[in-house]
Amino acid sequence: MEPTPARERHDTLPEGLAEAIRDTAEDIAALLRGRTDTSVPVPGSEWTLGEAAAHLAQANELMAEVAAGHERSYGDGTPQSLAAANERALAGFEERGADPLAAMIVAQAAAFLRAAERRAPDEPVETPLGSMDLAALGSYLLTHMLGHGYDLARALGRPHMLDRIRVELSMPFMLTVMPRVVATAGLTARYTIRLRGGSSFGVAVTDGAVAVSREPLRRPDCTISIEPVTFLLIALGRCDPWGAMARGRVLTWGRKPWLAPRFPALFTAP
Repeated sequence: MEPTPARERHDTLPEGLAEAIRDTAEDIAALLRGRTDTSVPVPGSEWTLGEAAAHLAQANELMAEVAAGHERSYGDGTPQSLAAANERALAGFEERGADPLAAMIVAQAAAFLRAAERRAPDEPVETPLGSMDLAALGSYLLTHMLGHGYDLARALGRPHMLDRIRVELSMPFMLTVMPRVVATAGLTARYTIRLRGGSSFGVAVTDGAVAVSREPLRRPDCTISIEPVTFLLIALGRCDPWGAMARGRVLTWGRKPWLAPRFPALFTAP
């Protein structure tokens, strides 16, 4: 029996993640292909369309190299250092053409998947946000593409590519990184977060230190039920929590439901 082609084997990644990475890269490329003007501003950002696409191409390459076991220095894990590293990388990379960048984004996503096939699932890799396993790294790549893909879609007035399934596949990264991007201290609280139609998890905060559980907490102070895409957009700083609550996309209950608006402020989006 002939071996399964490498493109179709992704046993080292959680089910569906490889396909989501490949499809998201293709969705982003479809937004870019044929665009002659990449100076369009990206809403809520200082970048243009071309700069955001260039960042995505560079980030996908970085993730592919990390998956292949290459060491890459890229800030110290803080949002400020990552932003500075992004600006340095963009300054040294001149390509802003839509079609070449679209091709790079797809090619580097494919390079990541090839590299991932050659590693053990539990083998740790060093990333800009610290050590994590391959599942979390693949989820990191997907989450990063979804955030910036959403930005590009908004800039062009096109539908975005976020959906419940892709948000669920972003959760290994989100749960891994939450304790590493804590932005506040002085709060002690217990949260259960329920993604509607999907997974649930717990977050225990003790004087600003965060511990994440992959299961709901017993006797939480506050339970937050949230539409999945809204969760990811809030987590990535792309959506106002108060507006989402007003539209019914976020519901809260428990002994201390007033703690709900404080939850997003616990973290700084990487």
